[in-house]
Amino acid sequence: MSSNRVLSQNEIDSLLEAVSSGQLETEELKDDGSEVVEVYDFKHPNKLSKDQLRTLRMVYEGFARLLTTTISTQLRTMTKFELASIDQLSYEEFVSSLPQPTILSVCDFYPLHGEFIIEINPRIGYAIIERLFGGNIEGTLSMVREFTDIEEVVLKKINKSILDSFSEAWENVVDLRPRVKELESNPQFTQIVPNNDMVILATFEAAIGKVDGLINISIPYIVLEPIVSKLSAQYWFSSARKDKAVESLNKIKQRLGKAKLPVEAELGRTTITVAQLLQLGTGDVVKLNTKTNEDLIIYINNKKKFSAKPGKRGSKLAIEITSAIPEDDWEDEDHE
Repeated sequence: MSSNRVLSQNEIDSLLEAVSSGQLETEELKDDGSEVVEVYDFKHPNKLSKDQLRTLRMVYEGFARLLTTTISTQLRTMTKFELASIDQLSYEEFVSSLPQPTILSVCDFYPLHGEFIIEINPRIGYAIIERLFGGNIEGTLSMVREFTDIEEVVLKKINKSILDSFSEAWENVVDLRPRVKELESNPQFTQIVPNNDMVILATFEAAIGKVDGLINISIPYIVLEPIVSKLSAQYWFSSARKDKAVESLNKIKQRLGKAKLPVEAELGRTTITVAQLLQLGTGDVVKLNTKTNEDLIIYINNKKKFSAKPGKRGSKLAIEITSAIPEDDWEDEDHE
């Protein structure tokens, strides 16, 4: 909001004279819009800054993409989830906006303290159940009834898939392992925080086949408060780059782990003539330059890396590694 400046008496007289003479229209004296006044409601204060809301939007947009893939795979049909809005409102306003009955999942924010709510519109819930049971999705549009015990078990499994995607979407900010604590159909019976407490409400537009509806995720601000400082674009991108680097390193290690290298155990060395070599036969003894109590040298890709003892394992010859050769000695001698 721009600051006001007090006019001097000469300036006031000049303005009045200009208006009287017609040189300045009174419409020109009205606010030109350069001064912006923002209404602030002290009963419903905004807890998150614009930067934090932008980061939260990125988290939930990623969640929507993950959820689309996960639910499409489970239902084997076209599904779509898109973030519609993120709002800050009181818990009472959130509860009063929900239909009755609805599908409310009370989840914990483990390892952080507190609970949050995932609300699935009954149209979407019935469509998921009908699809999993092989029914007609379009026939669920007018359904309004309580869920059976079997249907609740199915819904809990779907909620577990939703929470898995939720955890993955939040991994750049915090390591979450949320769990479903209970299912409820009447919003008035669900009280996770006082009515006046602020909640961060994310609303998603969901479509399963020709059935559409809304999914709401309501997290009380008091639950998010310990990680609010991490909801910044700078922290988000730095965490993303770090995770990407670790992920790339793990992929490199995984691929290198599958590489095959020749491993050779050298019993010893000796020098013989070509004539002696040609005359060698079964049962002949060749004297080597090593003793029976000395360690063998193990070569990896023609470089000596380990010391070992010869032996047997069952009916097969084997070696037992006794020590690693220091890295400074790796290049001392090639095995050819």
